[in-house]
Amino acid sequence: MKTKIPGLKPAALWKHFFALAAIPHCSKHEAQAAQYVLAQARRLGLPARQDAAGNVVVTKPASDPAKTGPAVVLQGHLDMVCEKNETTAHDFAKEGIHPVRDGDYIRAQGTTLGADNGIGVAAALAVMEAKDLVHGPMEFLFTIDEETGLTGAFQLGADMLSGNRMLNLDSEEEGAVYIGCAGGMDTVATSPVRVVPLPAGRAVYRLKVAGLKGGHSGLDIATGRGNAIKLAARILWTLRRQYTVDIMTLTGGSKRNAIPRETFVTVALEPGQVAAVEQALRALEADIRSELGSADPDFQILFEPHTSNVERMLDAADAERVVQFLYAGPHGVIAMTPDIPNLVQTSTNLAIVELLPDQVRVSMSHRSSVESHKKDVGRMVTAYCAMAGFAVEQGSGYPGWKPNLQSALLKTAIEVHQKTFRKKPEIKAIHAGLECGIIGEKYPGMDMISIGPIILGAHSPDERVSIPSVAHFWKYLKAMLAEL
Repeated sequence: MKTKIPGLKPAALWKHFFALAAIPHCSKHEAQAAQYVLAQARRLGLPARQDAAGNVVVTKPASDPAKTGPAVVLQGHLDMVCEKNETTAHDFAKEGIHPVRDGDYIRAQGTTLGADNGIGVAAALAVMEAKDLVHGPMEFLFTIDEETGLTGAFQLGADMLSGNRMLNLDSEEEGAVYIGCAGGMDTVATSPVRVVPLPAGRAVYRLKVAGLKGGHSGLDIATGRGNAIKLAARILWTLRRQYTVDIMTLTGGSKRNAIPRETFVTVALEPGQVAAVEQALRALEADIRSELGSADPDFQILFEPHTSNVERMLDAADAERVVQFLYAGPHGVIAMTPDIPNLVQTSTNLAIVELLPDQVRVSMSHRSSVESHKKDVGRMVTAYCAMAGFAVEQGSGYPGWKPNLQSALLKTAIEVHQKTFRKKPEIKAIHAGLECGIIGEKYPGMDMISIGPIILGAHSPDERVSIPSVAHFWKYLKAMLAEL
């Protein structure tokens, strides 16, 4: 597929971006993209190697033999998030992306664009082939499967890189230099539950907590948005203090890294209590909507008669234990970063609840830019689960990238930005995952920053990248390489 978008600058970067866009490269299916990188290295006569995971490293000598010292690493990931609009016919396994120009932006036709992290990879490829750039020894690290498991970074060998300074090209904000990200881990808590026959004559209703925005469990955790599971637990706990409200089914949330937007509960009531329960729900809805305010103005409780084939319900004692577990369970910000204003350092997300035939299963995710605090939250949650009689499965997760305000690379980045654009960059960190934490753990002492152009709507079919911002990003990258 050839691009029909002429005149974009820098030409070399956009050439490689469109070439990558034409190659199917969803997460876990980026082999063709890796082969494209290897083919470019062969064409340019540059040494390249690929590890068992699929990561590729290419080396390039300094533009001037006088520029010596450890290599500078440019790093990006080869995979993209593949999402499409419901009305878009697109086979990501066989078709490339179809980019189009929309004013000052490039977007795709009904799908994700893959600018995350296609622009960063294309920038690295443009540096690889450039003959007119000033730079020292270079290493180019292209990782696989960042979006779904950070697999490439996790499996990166400790012998793949020699450089001690790394520019991660996976940020999405012009004029900002990122110096930290959160690490993460998951907890799955389970408990056996007893079910009993549904008494005759009960009124069966479906209770739905809806209208919430949800969002990313890291980036949006401090926005004040409601957690549908927590709110459903609050509602059930309150109702059960006054009325007979037995639980037949319960499900909420869908992804471990998302704040739950909806929760569904099938309940059995004494028929004579239905009107009072409806009135109580209206009062709860008004209270909660007022509490959430502009963070979640569309919150609502839906309550309607329901026909169910389920003729069982949770034993009363187990129902109470599950409701109390969800109501009391931790969710939200645990600590703020002391050195960077308004940045969450540590958080936890009550993500998914599933009532299965013989057990309840609850998934939680925890994030922190400080490894010891991440582990501490994991232990705290384990202790809480133990008190409630829940068994815990917990992995070590992935490490965070603790901000280093004394970084020599950061100092250079600030000076170069000031010289290039006559203003200092914003220094930021992100309460989400980047590969820097994992790479920094594998290569102790690696000095790292992350930069990139304006990318909006990443991971959705609304994804688009600013054309002028890509040019600014390229200008900044060239200036950085000349200085390092």
